[in-house]
Amino acid sequence: MSEKHLSSQFDSELGAVSTRVMELGGLVESQIRQAIFALSQFSVEVADQVTETETRVNAMEIEIDRDLSSIIARRQPTARDLRLLIAISKTTANLERVGDEAAKIARMVRSIIQSGSPRSLPSLELRVASDMASALLRKALDAFARLDTEAALAILKEDDLIDKEFDGFVRKLVTYMMEDPRMISPSLDLLFLAKAIERIGDHAKNIAELIIYIVKGADIRHTPMAEIESVVK
Repeated sequence: MSEKHLSSQFDSELGAVSTRVMELGGLVESQIRQAIFALSQFSVEVADQVTETETRVNAMEIEIDRDLSSIIARRQPTARDLRLLIAISKTTANLERVGDEAAKIARMVRSIIQSGSPRSLPSLELRVASDMASALLRKALDAFARLDTEAALAILKEDDLIDKEFDGFVRKLVTYMMEDPRMISPSLDLLFLAKAIERIGDHAKNIAELIIYIVKGADIRHTPMAEIESVVK
């Protein structure tokens, strides 16, 4: 069997796995949209749909990892191809964790509704941060599909904005709890919900870092932004 034929088979298998990763990304994106809708409308029904999807997300992660293990065992890739496969595996793990965060949001929404005082809390203000996190994940998936390091760099910078939204929201919740002790329990639910949204942004950032790792061969985790810019450019 010729080297060209082996390469063509590898490319075909790699393409199939990449397609599955993008399908997983689309499923997780829909989870986030549903979770945000459940929050804005205080809908238990939609929240339940989010948690039901979690099983499917987990199954897809296992299937993709199994396919990746098979490719590595049979093809024994080296250099850039191996980096790509490792990065796909890590991207899959990050997407599964985004799904976990969406399910966590859904559970918190249910808890807030059951507390009996959801309308008195500033939950709608989380919409800005949640929309930013959802958009950041979408950009990360698009950049991953194109292996676009410039787009990945922009995502790393944008994640800081979500962190600032989170910090501002925490300060507001603390004020609510100080003014009315009855708001402490539902406010804590909302705080955990806000943290879940922030974590979605973090996972999008992780995927952006993996794009740079694939293309440039550099691990830029915990690296100052100035150094990351020099690696990309």
